[in-house]
Amino acid sequence: MIPFVRDIKFDYGHCDQVSPLIRRVIANNPGPFTFTGTGTYIIGKGEVAVIDPGPDMADHLEAILAAVAGERVTHILITHNHLDHSPLAHPLAARTGAKIYAMPIEATTSDGEVTMEAGDDLAFKADVILSGGEIISGPGWTFEAIPTPGHTSNHICYGLAEENALFSGDHIMGWSTTVITPPDGDMGAYFASLDRIQAKGFATLWPTHGPPITEPAPFIQAYADHRRAREAQIIEQLAKGPASILTIVPVIYAAVDSRLHPAAARSIQAHVIQMVKDGRLLADAAPGLDTLLRLPD
Repeated sequence: MIPFVRDIKFDYGHCDQVSPLIRRVIANNPGPFTFTGTGTYIIGKGEVAVIDPGPDMADHLEAILAAVAGERVTHILITHNHLDHSPLAHPLAARTGAKIYAMPIEATTSDGEVTMEAGDDLAFKADVILSGGEIISGPGWTFEAIPTPGHTSNHICYGLAEENALFSGDHIMGWSTTVITPPDGDMGAYFASLDRIQAKGFATLWPTHGPPITEPAPFIQAYADHRRAREAQIIEQLAKGPASILTIVPVIYAAVDSRLHPAAARSIQAHVIQMVKDGRLLADAAPGLDTLLRLPD
C-alpha cells in the first residue's frame, strides 16, 4: 500500500515559504492529473532559480513575478515538457532574462489512441540542454541534474544539496502514482529511475503536484512494489485466458475514477510492452490497447 500524502494548505496566487531555501506558488489549474495544480518552486534569495513555471496562465506569471520582486531570476529549470510544467518558461524568461534548462525532447506521447489531459508542450525549447550530472548553482543553492526517464523520455529531477531534497516533478508524487504513457513513457526506464533516486538517499521529495514526501525511502519502495503488483494483476487476468488491455483495465481499476481509465490503459500498456520484452507475456502483434495478450505456455 502506498502511503499517499495529500494534505496541502495554500492559496492560489500566494507564495509560501515551505523550507529555509524553498518557496512555492501553486497555479490555479486543478484536475485529475494535476491534483490541486502545478506547484512552481522558487529556490534561494536574491538570485533565485524557478522550477516548473507551469501552464501559460497570465495570473500565475504575475504571481511568480510578485514573489520574486526585487530579486533576480537566473535559472528556470524544467522537469519535462508537459503542458502543466513548461509553457510559462518562455514568458517568464522574457520578463526576467533567465536561461531555461531542460533535457532535450526525444519523442511525443501523443499517438492518436488516447488524448491525455497533460499533453506535450511541443513549442518548448531550452536554452541550456542537460544530459545529466550537471551541477547548477547560485548564491546559497546547488543543484545536481538527475535524469529520470520513465514518465517521459526527457524527465529530469533536481537535487538540492543544501537541504538534501529532490524536486521530483512527476517522477514521484505524494498524492498519486505516475502515469507512464508509451511511446515516450517507458516502464523499464521508470523502474531504473526509481532505483537511481532511492540510492541517493534524499531527505525530502518536492513533487510539482501536491505536498512534499518526508519519508522518501519507504515511499519509493511502495511505489515500486505497487508497479510490481500491477504486473501480478495483469498475469492474474491473463491466467483466465487471452485478453486485451482494454478488457483488463476496467477490472484492475474498478475502484478508480473512470476519468483516469484512459491514462491507466496507457500505464498498463507500458507494463505490457516491458513484460513482452522480458518474455513474461506473448502478444499477437506490437502491444496496442486492443492487441490480444496471453501467458507463455
